[in-house]
Amino acid sequence: MVIGGSVYSDVFQLICSAGRPSRHREPLIKKTAYLFVSLFIALALLVGCGGGGGGGIVVAPPTPPPTDWQPGVFLDESTYALRCATPGNSVNIYTASCPAVADVQGSTTDENNFLRSWSNRTYLWYDEIVDRDPGLYNDPHAYFALLKTTAQSPTGAPRDKFHFTQDSEAYCQLSQGGVSAGYGAEWAILEASPPNREIIVAYTEPNTPATANNLLRGAVVLEVDGVAVNNGNAGVLNAGLFPSALNESHDFTIRDPDGTVRIITMVSQVITNAMVQNAQVIDTQTGAVGYMTFNYHRAPAEEELIDAVNLLIANGPVDDLVLDLRYNGGGFLDIAAQLAYMIAGSEPTAGRTFETLQFNDKFPATNPVTGQPITPTPFHDKTLGFSVVEGQDLPTLSLPRVFVLTSGGTCSASEAIMNGLRGVGVDVIQIGSTTCGKPYGFYAQENCGTTYFTIQFRGVNDANYGDYTDGFEPSAVDDGEAQVLGCQVADDFSEQLGNPAENRLEVALAFQAGQGCITPVGAAPGELGKPALQLRGREPIVPRSPFDSNRIMRRP
Repeated sequence: MVIGGSVYSDVFQLICSAGRPSRHREPLIKKTAYLFVSLFIALALLVGCGGGGGGGIVVAPPTPPPTDWQPGVFLDESTYALRCATPGNSVNIYTASCPAVADVQGSTTDENNFLRSWSNRTYLWYDEIVDRDPGLYNDPHAYFALLKTTAQSPTGAPRDKFHFTQDSEAYCQLSQGGVSAGYGAEWAILEASPPNREIIVAYTEPNTPATANNLLRGAVVLEVDGVAVNNGNAGVLNAGLFPSALNESHDFTIRDPDGTVRIITMVSQVITNAMVQNAQVIDTQTGAVGYMTFNYHRAPAEEELIDAVNLLIANGPVDDLVLDLRYNGGGFLDIAAQLAYMIAGSEPTAGRTFETLQFNDKFPATNPVTGQPITPTPFHDKTLGFSVVEGQDLPTLSLPRVFVLTSGGTCSASEAIMNGLRGVGVDVIQIGSTTCGKPYGFYAQENCGTTYFTIQFRGVNDANYGDYTDGFEPSAVDDGEAQVLGCQVADDFSEQLGNPAENRLEVALAFQAGQGCITPVGAAPGELGKPALQLRGREPIVPRSPFDSNRIMRRP
């Protein structure tokens, strides 16, 4: 069942499994063990359907609401909140432990009415939703999928590509704990469809089955449990690449970057994702250049980014920074605002706006979710309590420019870093490919075991710019808008991330040295790496969970 759009909607479809499990803590990882990615037929993005939730609504209404539908008439969503067809699944997603929330017996129509009223009040393009009778739909997910605009962007793409739901407990676990389940290998999909399906290792998480088996970026998956990846049975491939439970054992035939073919066995386990990897200082003839791979805007990123910046300071000072966001699809906007401050320092950011949220025309001055006056998100100069005690000063590099490595998977909160810095005069040099184009965001909203995400605002920087719906594009000239000074460079799987010989980093270092947009050494046009790797030249897709693909706001 299709329940919404995907950040990679041109390749993937967003589907749900049948049924809505009851709230039960112990098997959560087993239930959601990489429930975000699937090779369904030609590969599909699979997310959980129901089970868990909570969104700050903690008191169920005392009397049953009316059920008769009147077109254009909307009661407040609180009338229907937490009246559930299957009560007992609700949790508070805004509290660290995700505690249970009281809900009551209701109906599917109650859940649909909640979504209808909430969307009419908060959706950015509420007046473009076709008002449909909520009593005619027996699945809230299917009904929610209709509560969005059908308008298109200037290039003909859907304006709203980011309308989805997520299992609430899975949302809690990813956003607050930074954990998932699998092998610790992040797969990049170069070709989704048989007979030329191709999957490769994008990078690995430390201290995982992947690293124990010496898997490296650039390793090609040839077979899974004896089934060929290029044209084999998608069900077998899905079960092996994205296990649905802990302690699953699967065999993989791998071609390593050096050409060696071998068979390895990996057993799925709980994976703690590293938010930041490869932080280092690269000494060049034109100065010390800091580098870090930043992959996730989750709560643990606050501490890991601070540690990475402190490492660069201790081994510097650095004259420039290369920030690798090629696989970072987004997450908490406040994390992005902290990192932007740590890059730029206090001089250009003091009293300036990182991002201002613009809601629908019903709320020109008031945030419809919090009820508070709309106030800009500043460049946060202190810790916010994500993973470090609140109120501590953040370290800074105080740089006038930053090189950002990007791909089509660089989205939302990651794009906000670029946009926010450009808005206060920090030079951003973009190396890579065009970003995904997501200046929109939302507050997660829980009801009856599902967390819903509907676009509620657009974000603009201090210069009031935010119209990059088709992405930021590396260009010969920076126009202050979607064209960013930089170089178009393909991803390079023949070298490890952070290696100065990797194409994108190589070009960034050359640009930093005043050489402009060079052709990477040994790279053929349109190839993903050096010729010896023998990969087809396509923009890779590294699937991310819904949380990791969006701009997420926290409620006060």
